[in-house]
Amino acid sequence: MDDPRAAENLQVIRTLMERAALYRRALAPVSLAAGVLGVLAAVLGWSAGLDSARGFAGFWLAVAAVTLAVCLLIMRRQALQADEPFWSPPARRVAQATLPALSAGLLAGGIVLLGNARDPLAVWWLPGAWMVLYGCASHAAGFFMDRGIKLFGALFIGLGALLLLCVATRPDAAGLPPLRMAHVVMGAAFGGLHLAYGAYLRGTERGTPPA
Repeated sequence: MDDPRAAENLQVIRTLMERAALYRRALAPVSLAAGVLGVLAAVLGWSAGLDSARGFAGFWLAVAAVTLAVCLLIMRRQALQADEPFWSPPARRVAQATLPALSAGLLAGGIVLLGNARDPLAVWWLPGAWMVLYGCASHAAGFFMDRGIKLFGALFIGLGALLLLCVATRPDAAGLPPLRMAHVVMGAAFGGLHLAYGAYLRGTERGTPPA
């Protein structure tokens, strides 16, 4: 007797392989939108002087929520234009793969937001943790999409780990830059890297074979 789950898994894998080029092209506008929002948020956070622990965590959690909503709207519009269901089995698999790491990032931010961190410099670990966890989510999504997203995720993991190492090797919080500088780090990582990746995808789109 055939296992319905096995048949569904095979169909999902076949669909992902057939649409790899389509998904690759779809990532370009999503990455560019995320990059623009990341840069704008960094400028806003710097200009507003958000240098408290709770202010920093709450601000960037809100930015993440807005960015996620915008990216989902872009993907929904692309699905409608392609006359395809938005919440398809492949989309569910990608969401399930990325959910643990993204949930851990939400938890990390929530700990700072709801905690009692008095020293703003004590939360310098948060940008590095977010970068590592986002990199893990992107790397997990790469098992269902173009391998470039796995390299993109690995870059986030490496840079985030390096930032965490730099923070951990400081003798005390007094040796860290002002928390205001963390907005620059977040803008460079979540803004700059997304812009670069989106530009790369857009620039190499012609060489992508049709799905």
